[in-house]
Amino acid sequence: MPRVNRTAVLSLLIASSSVFLLFQLYYYRKYVGKSGPHILSRTGHLSASDVQWQTVKKFLALAQRFRLPMFLTDIAALTLLSQDALRQRDRQVHEPHCSFLCTNRPITSFALHANLWKYDPGFLLAAEQKGFELLELRGEDPRLASLDTLSGEDIPLHLLFRLHGYIIQVVFLYERSGNYLWHGALRLKANMDRSFAPFKLLDYGHHAGAYDRPELVLTVLDGLDVQVPRNISRFLSEQQHARFLECRYRDARNFLQLYPDDSSLAAVDFRRKVKSLLHLAARTLARLDIPFWLSSGTCLGCLSPSIGWFRQCSIISYSRDVDIGIFIVDFRTDILAAFRDAGLSLKHKFGKVEDSLELSFLSEDVKLDIFFFYENKDIVWNGGTQAKSGRKFKYVFPRFSLCWAELLELKVRVPCETLDYVTANYGASWSVPMRSWDWKTSPSNVQENGVWLLSEWAEVIQVY
Repeated sequence: MPRVNRTAVLSLLIASSSVFLLFQLYYYRKYVGKSGPHILSRTGHLSASDVQWQTVKKFLALAQRFRLPMFLTDIAALTLLSQDALRQRDRQVHEPHCSFLCTNRPITSFALHANLWKYDPGFLLAAEQKGFELLELRGEDPRLASLDTLSGEDIPLHLLFRLHGYIIQVVFLYERSGNYLWHGALRLKANMDRSFAPFKLLDYGHHAGAYDRPELVLTVLDGLDVQVPRNISRFLSEQQHARFLECRYRDARNFLQLYPDDSSLAAVDFRRKVKSLLHLAARTLARLDIPFWLSSGTCLGCLSPSIGWFRQCSIISYSRDVDIGIFIVDFRTDILAAFRDAGLSLKHKFGKVEDSLELSFLSEDVKLDIFFFYENKDIVWNGGTQAKSGRKFKYVFPRFSLCWAELLELKVRVPCETLDYVTANYGASWSVPMRSWDWKTSPSNVQENGVWLLSEWAEVIQVY
């Protein structure tokens, strides 16, 4: 029997062990070392969560390579992160899997700060080389459409990346003059593939949206570096009420051709004062966390910011009042002190919290009227009071929801059903300027609502 060369055998064993250890190290670093999901399920096949995680991982690697200022906006993922983060984290330690980014939905949504990124076609090419199919949605830039001499040019609004049946949605957020972020609606053109994605399931794109600029933080989700809003709950609340209405610039230009705006020094000065007053009111009410909207006017000789925005994308220069609406459920007792501290003086207080409350403040020679709205079944209404007689009036509107809009470089709310709202107050002739206006008889929706008792006058009729 030949003699065994112990040195050769030992060398072979060492080499084999080294190869095995190197393989184990490679396997650990590639598969186990990541705090994301296991690559293979118990059956030895890729699970749906594994595929989605791999898709998101591949996309985020591309985003990092091209330095895209992107953050997670997926509603399902952020909801998991905000509501159950601690328990999910603890569970992930014991049962590694995709806890946040795999939501049993075939879509993951991100947002891109468009103004912070130079459009790079190389990014799209690299994505295609990684196996992603791409659908690019473009639309007119409303920031240019608002100018008389320019028509809106096409800008990217949404990018949809598809890989292994999963969709990555990228929403472009643009800076607007009111210091907020805006994204456009997702509209498919006639020649586009309508089966590319489950469009009805998208979190973003059913309508345009407006957001305050979120503060972002970098975190690790399922083993991947991801930017998320620092205040996730606030962002989710904003997303529920983000719908944005663009002013009808073409109709506004046509209107101003028929009825040129006042360009006198007095009118220019009035618009400056109104802009300052609206911004001041917005800041004051924001500190109180009270939502308001541009309302319809019920005071002598005025027309409201809402009809000015809807009809001519501006304010009405021959008005002398600014009118806003607030739902009575949002009333706070410290609102008077807040406006006083902001430098506004109380001009009058009519009604009471239970009925027909109305506040009026004065800034220079411009009056801010705050009308409180009451809900009753399928209508809402606000009240009016005649100081000298105690007569009460009611202005009835169909129920409405609130959308964002822009007026005087300010992000403000308006009724989403603006046409119904304006028509209720001004009738079918709302598109024709009215310089003569009696708040007791002119509105289409005015109703007599009784008379205040003399014993109540000291409380419900206060004029300063």
